[in-house]
Amino acid sequence: MRSLIIRPIGRAAFAPYGWLVDADADGARAHGHDGADPAPSRRTINDGSSQRIDGLSPLAMDAAGGRPALAVFRAAARDPAGPWGALERHRLSSQTFVPLAGARAVVLVALGGDTPDESSLAAFLVSGRQAFTIRAGVWHHGLIALDAGDFIVLERQAEAVDCDVVSLEAPVGLRLESRSPHPGLSARLPSLPPLPPSPQS
Repeated sequence: MRSLIIRPIGRAAFAPYGWLVDADADGARAHGHDGADPAPSRRTINDGSSQRIDGLSPLAMDAAGGRPALAVFRAAARDPAGPWGALERHRLSSQTFVPLAGARAVVLVALGGDTPDESSLAAFLVSGRQAFTIRAGVWHHGLIALDAGDFIVLERQAEAVDCDVVSLEAPVGLRLESRSPHPGLSARLPSLPPLPPSPQS
């Protein structure tokens, strides 16, 4: 089984696959914003009590008669080691994932056309204070949550389901890099207190 290193997510490294969504608008310029999309902008609203930051992530949800859909994914915690044997893509829709209560996740992604280009496989660690958008057409694994919790998901909805699923040539296992350039991220997953159980719907 192939072993893939999980890297902390960053704007520049994740750019081929999607967008990191956080409130560091200035960081978008400092950490690899390539000019292909408008840089985030910041302005004060609500009588000076809030700052609004726009342009953090383009969204693609209206192709072929699609419409935006807002959902909650109630995710169980999963072992990132895997194995992970299949990827999916949504040709007509971006997907945005926003943790509601600090749950961390790993996003496993790949480029490619009708099938994933396995040489482009990458895995990113997303903290519970970050969100991310996957570009339309990018291959990715379903949500891999490291903590049990709820995620808001913004995606396209239409009569025809827009989801292709392809098995990888060989399953992939994931592991954290031994040394992280980001302070506070150890070789092991951070030890956090468990999240309270989600209320039953």
